[in-house]
Amino acid sequence: MFETKSGIFLIAGLGFFMLAFVVMALIPISIYSGESEQSVEEIAADGLTHEFVDLAERFPEKFNEYFGKPDPKSYAVALRRGHKIYVGEGCWHCHSQFVRPVSNEEQRWGSVSYASEYENELQRPVLFGTRRVGPDLIREAARRSNDWHIAHFYEPRYTVPTSVMPSYRWFFDDDGYPNRDGMSIITYIQWLGSWQPEYPYWTGEGPPPALKADAAPDAAGSEENV
Repeated sequence: MFETKSGIFLIAGLGFFMLAFVVMALIPISIYSGESEQSVEEIAADGLTHEFVDLAERFPEKFNEYFGKPDPKSYAVALRRGHKIYVGEGCWHCHSQFVRPVSNEEQRWGSVSYASEYENELQRPVLFGTRRVGPDLIREAARRSNDWHIAHFYEPRYTVPTSVMPSYRWFFDDDGYPNRDGMSIITYIQWLGSWQPEYPYWTGEGPPPALKADAAPDAAGSEENV
């Protein structure tokens, strides 16, 4: 059998399968098995995003009911809940979380993804995704306001008329304000990419530079010339 053409192909196929298993599974496991994985609490301890604090300021009563005050502990709770909702609702089916180094993807989604930003609890299961019905979200933090995301979850066509995304009305209370799940998933999405050095100034429009002393208007002189 093994001297026939089909036998040669069988042996070659099994050989290539084993080689792929070693190269793509066993070797990476042996290299990274000792690497530590950042927990959600450790992520939260690095600092809160601007958008999480904004939710607390915009919806103080509801936020206090759901999470208490905006601190690392409540931030960790919101992140973990938001991640579970994101996975459970299947958001990753249409939104990838991996900017690939091909086809000028960085011009659309931001800098190319790198391994270390996936070494945390919120990247399990892997959400690289294979489809982009919607945009890649790994650099979503601060690209859009909380108000935009609230409107988008309530009715996607309000913000993107051609969107095929379903509405998520169960993320809102009877008065139309985001409930615990709504605030949690917005917190999670606004976290994606917040570890980048340019967050939250993705477009390169950073804070205005300090006004130099010699360029400041002379208030006294201005009054004299009036």
